[in-house]
Amino acid sequence: MKLRIQGNSSRLRVSRLELASFSDTGVLEETVRFGRGEKAKLTYLLMRSTDGADVDVMSSDGRVAVLLSAGTALTWAETEQVGISADVDLGAQGTLSILVEKDFACLDRSDADNADTFPNPLADSHVC
Repeated sequence: MKLRIQGNSSRLRVSRLELASFSDTGVLEETVRFGRGEKAKLTYLLMRSTDGADVDVMSSDGRVAVLLSAGTALTWAETEQVGISADVDLGAQGTLSILVEKDFACLDRSDADNADTFPNPLADSHVC
């Protein structure tokens, strides 16, 4: 799972195998280490939720989770739907834009770089 953060927005890109795992278990988790200390890390998760909004977020102690309702997650995983986009109200902290999407192959990368990605719908147009 790839994480991209820019300003007050976050994007998760999920490969085919990761989406299959998420469908089975309801969770994907990755950790990035930023130093030698045990707490010098960021763990980010995609989680299926049984209650609440279609898309939500929660955060504590170096962990950030994007939550998808069970229905939203199922529709996305089992259809041709590319992604899920939402603006999550953070109250006094503003809004966080969330995008969770299937990771498509980039047309200007090698096959090795595109391993486990979804076929790019623009493959015939030669534009990435």
